[in-house]
Amino acid sequence: MQALRRQLLDSVRAFKGIYSNPRLRRLQLAWVGSSVGTWGYVIALMVYAYRQGGAGAVGLVGLIRWFPAAIAAPFGGMLGDRFPRLRVMLVSDLIRAGALAVSAGAIALDAPAVTVYLLAVLVALVSQAFQPAEAALLPTLAETPEELAAANVASTTIEAGGYFVGPALGGVLLAVSNVETVFVVTAVAFLWSAAMLALIRLPAPEETREAPRGGWKEEALAGFRTIGRDSRLRLIVGLFAAQTLVYGALIVMIAVAAIQLLDLGSPGIGYLNAALGVGGLIGGIAAVALVGVRRLGLTFGLALILWGAPILVIGLWASAVPAFVLIGVAGLGLTLVDVAGFTLLQRAVPEEVLARVFGVLHSAFYATGGIGAILAPALISWLGIRGALIVAGAVLPAVTIPSFRLLGHIDRTLTVPTAELKALRGIEMFAPLPPPTLEALASSLTRMKVPAGETVFRQGDHGDRFYILDSGEIEIEVDGREANVLGPGDYFGEIALLRDIPRTATARARKETQLYALERDAFLGAVTGHAGSSEAAETVVVARLGLT
Repeated sequence: MQALRRQLLDSVRAFKGIYSNPRLRRLQLAWVGSSVGTWGYVIALMVYAYRQGGAGAVGLVGLIRWFPAAIAAPFGGMLGDRFPRLRVMLVSDLIRAGALAVSAGAIALDAPAVTVYLLAVLVALVSQAFQPAEAALLPTLAETPEELAAANVASTTIEAGGYFVGPALGGVLLAVSNVETVFVVTAVAFLWSAAMLALIRLPAPEETREAPRGGWKEEALAGFRTIGRDSRLRLIVGLFAAQTLVYGALIVMIAVAAIQLLDLGSPGIGYLNAALGVGGLIGGIAAVALVGVRRLGLTFGLALILWGAPILVIGLWASAVPAFVLIGVAGLGLTLVDVAGFTLLQRAVPEEVLARVFGVLHSAFYATGGIGAILAPALISWLGIRGALIVAGAVLPAVTIPSFRLLGHIDRTLTVPTAELKALRGIEMFAPLPPPTLEALASSLTRMKVPAGETVFRQGDHGDRFYILDSGEIEIEVDGREANVLGPGDYFGEIALLRDIPRTATARARKETQLYALERDAFLGAVTGHAGSSEAAETVVVARLGLT
């Protein structure tokens, strides 16, 4: 009970951190506008298509949404790594708002439907730049690993809320107005998102990264290469793809099950989808427990089973009331999958390719979701709706359970070293670094035990490491004379690394001492690669050289 209480208190503190951190708060408010606007627009587009060409036109709109998005997603992720992420998101919002406003005008003027469909393709393509950039920006804005997990919980809850609120808002507006009005209102939602992004002030300006020698093609494929080289990423993305395959199939099966299996009629389609959204909102509350959890890999696996198993049970137990509950449980599992999986990726992927990896992930989402929607009618025709639900629900347990050993390995390799992270945060030259970089450095620290009287390095030696004191005392001697005595939390060894000169002093343990050591390349890569850290390090070096 005490452990649970501490965890809940940590969770509450992390959520308070989100809303006391103005940059994170505004990013989440921008996501509210983007999510609600997206789902409200989709409902209006479906209604417009149905009025223009019936079910066939609705199917065409589905293709417009899924497959161009699957192709564009890796390139959208590339933009988030190549250009400042805030700017990418802002431009995405403005283009979408403009396209929707033009669509509203085209509908009001009775322009050809192909005009609205082409603008829908543009919206689908441009949307692929927003979410990968947002997912990659979150770790930069979060100040602790717990705050990052809390931010992912908030983002996923907002997405679930958008899935529920956006269609409801679109339906209400359609009941009292027309399609073009919904388009205008959703354009305003994207403008709200853009306004929130424009208010975010970063601690250091985002840099435009130089294109690699291989050009745009090389850069666009970097996310695929990063995933291909890392078995952990391949497993996470593969399980995510299995989840969205089932999701794409379920959306079709819900429509058939509501009418043929549960006798709910056409309104039941909306009720079951709403139950999925409500479950997602409840999942957002439940996901608070994931803040600070270290075993996210196993949590990810259990959440996948929680998402798939209720679908299987609906096929076995076809009754309306249990179906609503089970769909809600599946929605809860879906939220937990997103929170755990996104946080794992943010911890495992290098910051410079993070948006492109999320671009690949979203490409997999759209492609497998589309495939699931195509396979569902064939499964229903072959096995009936009951059999189709059982098969779809069995997919995730079947692929996830054999993966638990590998998910446990991911947990062991991605555990955040809390003590080491705290030691780095207390040093001024590391404080400006983004959390992903700090976590990588913390994982690179090695512990050293130095007996009393032993020398760590001598004046004139080559500099190969940077040191932080965890306990004990280190005496610093210059030309044989004592210059300083360092205690826990102090650090030394940076001058030879930053100036590329021999050691300027001798460091010796006055009593048994515990040190953290960081190799030269890791130290220089982190400190000199960030403007704020480089400036702080230069101030330290100048002050210490003045003292010596």
